[in-house]
Amino acid sequence: MDGVLVIDKPKGPTSFDVVRQVRSLLRVKKVGHTGTLDPMATGVLPLCLGEATKVAGFITEGDKAYDAVVRLGAETDTQDAEGQVVAEAPVPPLTTALLEDVLGRFRGTFDQVPPMYSAVKVGGKRLYELARAGEEVERASRQVTVYDLVLRDFNATQLHLSVRCSKGFFVRTLAYDIGRALGCGAHLEALRRTTSGPFSLAQALPLADLPALLQEGSLAKRLVPVSEALVDLPAVRVSAADAERVSHGVPVEAPSLPGRVRVVGPSEALLAVAEVVRGRLRYLRVLV
Repeated sequence: MDGVLVIDKPKGPTSFDVVRQVRSLLRVKKVGHTGTLDPMATGVLPLCLGEATKVAGFITEGDKAYDAVVRLGAETDTQDAEGQVVAEAPVPPLTTALLEDVLGRFRGTFDQVPPMYSAVKVGGKRLYELARAGEEVERASRQVTVYDLVLRDFNATQLHLSVRCSKGFFVRTLAYDIGRALGCGAHLEALRRTTSGPFSLAQALPLADLPALLQEGSLAKRLVPVSEALVDLPAVRVSAADAERVSHGVPVEAPSLPGRVRVVGPSEALLAVAEVVRGRLRYLRVLV
């Protein structure tokens, strides 16, 4: 099996647990996810199977979107509902004007410090490994972008938000920072990823449905072809003759386009991921 299987991850298992379950169920050696979801989070988790694992790193680069519930009045050591409460404070009277003023600070591009309970590596170790050992280390901030941050609803102790952001953004840390800005503390109570790159909930399959779909022989039809996995990237179309050159890693002429591009042949098959440098393709990954 080759392609992208979009899973609607349930609450509970880690992203790696989902990978292991799918690998065992489908008996596929190569399976990889394209962006970690915490155990408490649900929603879109694209899994790359077989040849699609060659482009998993590029899919990970895509923007993400989430629906989030923020609980005000308490901070936890993990910045989410799975952690231990470490501080509490009364929540101030909330108004739309107050909340919009606070949320406005977290729209656009800014630096964010990753939480201790995260998979980010410092000194060769995952931060969550250090955190579980009782250590807290200095973390370098990283530039992130929030394209949209919408206040969907709120009550005396909860905010319901929708977020569209760049890769590497921690919604847990957004919840923590909002709590600090309001002076009462906060943590992430619930999180559902609604999109990941070009993939959405409309394509996602509940993990529990996979055995039945496999038994009836319809699961393979739900795979997103590798050729469609990077549709967010601009396409450079090459002739049959140039497609042969691409397959051997020979640079060919291409129109100047910013950033990464997908190289496709006459049949629309994905041949490579590349950058255009001085009018020629510089390959980042050749698939054929």
